[in-house]
Amino acid sequence: MPHTGDTESHEPSGHDRRVFLRNAALAGAGAAAASVGVTALSAAPASAADAPRHGGTGTWSPDPTSLQFTLAVMPDTQFLYWGSQDSVNRTPQEESFRYIIENSGNPEANIVFMAHLGDLTQDADPSSFEQVDKAFGVMDKHGAAYSVLAGNHDVTGDDSRGDTPYLRTMGPQRFKRAKTFAGADRTGYNTAHVFEAAGRSWLLLALDWRTTDQGFAWANDVIKAHPKMPVILTSHDIVASPYDDNVFPYESGDPENNAVLSGYGQTVWDKLINDNDQIFLTLNGHYWPPGRTTKKNSAGNDVDMHITNYQNRYFGGGGMIRLYHFDLARDTIDVETINPWIMAQDPDTRNDQAAGHARITGPVDNFSVPIDFEQRFSGFIPIPVRPSRPAHRQLVKGTVAYWRFDGQGAPGASLGAGQKIRDLSGKGNDLTVVTVPGTADGALSWSAGHHPDQPGHASLKFAGGRNPVNGSYLTTGAKAPLNTETFKGGYTIETFVMMPLDWDGGRNGNASILSRRGAAGDAGKHGKNTDPKEPLAQLAITNNGREAQFNHYPTNTTYPTTNWGHGMPELKWFHLAVVNDGRHTKLYVDGAPVLDNPSRVSAGLTSLGLPWLVGGHEYAGAVDVVFHGNVGDIRIVDRPLSHREFLTAE
Repeated sequence: MPHTGDTESHEPSGHDRRVFLRNAALAGAGAAAASVGVTALSAAPASAADAPRHGGTGTWSPDPTSLQFTLAVMPDTQFLYWGSQDSVNRTPQEESFRYIIENSGNPEANIVFMAHLGDLTQDADPSSFEQVDKAFGVMDKHGAAYSVLAGNHDVTGDDSRGDTPYLRTMGPQRFKRAKTFAGADRTGYNTAHVFEAAGRSWLLLALDWRTTDQGFAWANDVIKAHPKMPVILTSHDIVASPYDDNVFPYESGDPENNAVLSGYGQTVWDKLINDNDQIFLTLNGHYWPPGRTTKKNSAGNDVDMHITNYQNRYFGGGGMIRLYHFDLARDTIDVETINPWIMAQDPDTRNDQAAGHARITGPVDNFSVPIDFEQRFSGFIPIPVRPSRPAHRQLVKGTVAYWRFDGQGAPGASLGAGQKIRDLSGKGNDLTVVTVPGTADGALSWSAGHHPDQPGHASLKFAGGRNPVNGSYLTTGAKAPLNTETFKGGYTIETFVMMPLDWDGGRNGNASILSRRGAAGDAGKHGKNTDPKEPLAQLAITNNGREAQFNHYPTNTTYPTTNWGHGMPELKWFHLAVVNDGRHTKLYVDGAPVLDNPSRVSAGLTSLGLPWLVGGHEYAGAVDVVFHGNVGDIRIVDRPLSHREFLTAE
């Protein structure tokens, strides 16, 4: 619960309080606020439903390697601890602690750390901290990783204040056995913690509610001492919400940008956040209602800044926790707000207030934050660049063709008609550039773009289309051995592809990355799904869905088998692989099998002895569309490869 200066102040609720926030808190050192109708909590439950039902507390066992993990955040719990008024109730907070511990070992949650945002007590009384000590003993007993910090109801003045009940109870000595504790400043009020998650170390700073210059200097030194760690900054007061308690953020403005720096928060920004690019997320309590905003630091990167506080809700928030679910595979932080104490109650016995507070689902309580973690952290954790790998190491047993495009032309330079690209397998399947008459210059060019796991660090950039057909493509020679290969023992076809932003389904859809000339009808193909004018094999990108598709006519049937992938966005590189084991064909996108891999027997590839095309698609004996986008290394092998043998794997 916020107050002004060092003494408690009770400000009128509602509009007057908001005027005070606007005029004082956002411009000055803090805001006074009323209890907004929340009275002190007694030791007795509010109803029979308040008696929790829980099993035994589990063990602290998060997975430090999983790309999905959770940071639990607990804001102001002050109304649970008012010892000077003989009003203490540890039960809600302890129930949240049990939930955190039990879900540390749950792979779906994987809670790796808990951060308390200050105002542990209402009155800073030693008797209150005696009870706080017992509550946090639940965490200590099970080896849970957590941090705490002092709020304005726990202490007075700034971090130079000296000894206090808070410091004696929650100071650095409490963490002497904690594996995540990384140190404290000389006052003991500012602490650093390092936890392991997603295969890396993360630094969390827990700063006093009023940090002096020495505290900021210490925090800067800690960050410098951990130069490759992403940093989460927690403090009691950084941003505040300028909208009123009874107005939801979606009624008053943008729910993603409805918080502002407080007066003290501006100090924290200027002295610590702005010039430390490692700080990507800040969390604070103190004010209500919740809110969030994003600011650009001096490096031009986003800093997400969130306020979470529910002390004005039922039972003083009842130990409410905010769960930050980090998902580095999806580049997202999913945020939810729950009350484990209420969730542990029998739903049939919950009172109306409890029933409405088990989960808080408003736009500032339950939301997602998109963040490209690799890119956001690249300023201090450079994105590793996988070196190119020699061509000869990609010539696995059975390689019948291998084309790559590095070291043959300057990026941006055009390839002209008749230009050759050698088959590095040595089997003689060289490619020759063919240009559609009337095509403008530059329709096929060298590019430095490539998939991060591609052996060759280059690609061909096709600028083709249809209606009318235009562009340049490549073809094997009339006598190339690949032309007559039927692959009865199985095969693997691999390549890399990226579509540009101007890719259009009408102009560019169903264009082939790789295709085999020869119309299906001319090969005697007929029956279900047969188009007698289409090529005998084609690895293409479909129209509006931008889905990879391999349509082919096996040697054992008169009709085609079609493998169909999922949608692929523009400006992203994908590895495509088609694997046939002599009986079944599977399409893989980035090493994952697609859903639509038919179970019918498909042996080999029918051939009329005609050339293969790279970037060209033939219909009724003529090229009708040329590919639009980048194509990287292409390898064809006369046997099925496992994913451990793909071009991406070495």
